[in-house]
Amino acid sequence: MKSRVVERFKFEAAHAVIIDGQAEEIHGHTFRLEIAVEGPLRNGYVIDFLHLRAIVDEIVGKLDHRNLNSIFDNPTTENVALWIAGEIEKRLPHGVRLHRLRLWEGDENGVEFEF
Repeated sequence: MKSRVVERFKFEAAHAVIIDGQAEEIHGHTFRLEIAVEGPLRNGYVIDFLHLRAIVDEIVGKLDHRNLNSIFDNPTTENVALWIAGEIEKRLPHGVRLHRLRLWEGDENGVEFEF
């Protein structure tokens, strides 16, 4: 049996994605993040919600109300999502792994990665 914990977050940020060598006009979004982690049940849970929230809040805090171009060479939603995934994976406790990450750029455009 696989057990997963799912948490949602949001942050505000601006970016200008580079497409075919040209940067878009800088603009902002409300990004919505959903992550699912999985692992064995230990003492009735996979990971304490508060522990997971603290991990992700620290990561999202580095992006919130920032110009993402100052952090990423090309701040596509895919690149931001993969960076977030890598940062989460570094901080998860032994036996818990990132299963899925969804990052929405506004209400209509998003990316999803499964690991």
